[in-house]
Amino acid sequence: AEMGRTLVELFYDVVSPYSWLGFEVLCRYQHVWDIDLRLRPAFLGGIMHATGNKPPALLRKRGEYMLKDMQRMAKYYQVPIIASEDDMQRMLSSSTLGAMRFITATDMTQPRYVEPLSREFWLRFWSQREDVSQPENIMAVAKKAGLSPELTQKLLEMISSPAVKNRLRETTEEALKYGAFGMPAVVAHLNGEPHLFFGSDRLELLGSIIGE
Repeated sequence: AEMGRTLVELFYDVVSPYSWLGFEVLCRYQHVWDIDLRLRPAFLGGIMHATGNKPPALLRKRGEYMLKDMQRMAKYYQVPIIASEDDMQRMLSSSTLGAMRFITATDMTQPRYVEPLSREFWLRFWSQREDVSQPENIMAVAKKAGLSPELTQKLLEMISSPAVKNRLRETTEEALKYGAFGMPAVVAHLNGEPHLFFGSDRLELLGSIIGE
């Protein structure tokens, strides 16, 4: 982080709608608050497995609440999440591993594209309700985010490389080290101490703790 600025890390996976909400709010506030926002693409499946966490919607009443909650949050934050009853099944049956490796490869080579690319993956999965695991959909997302066909091809080839796989695994392990058990996991670094905030509804508290 620059002198006097608070480093705030956002660990996220595009399968998570609450991660999208947290991402958009922090992307807006990085221009208002005195923070350096660092986007950290990670793998939610790995975090759930390592901590023994279960998808909250497996509890029927909680699933019903989450659907309403997502609709309210989307309206309030003006993020175009289209939530419906089949979402929990869609989340459970979709793999974003390839997408998160693609974003990771981008972060390693062309980090300036990470923000628009992540946003386009969420738009495709949560607004257009499409599968983001297919290479042709990954290519379409990359094109919309402004990546050239040559760069997209290079990044697609990198997805299966040990370097990219290891980076994604290491980032996921870093989130776990900070105490993450789900996503989004927001970590603010204050006076050499990491402070973990879980979810997209703790950002007022984050602001208060960093003096904003």
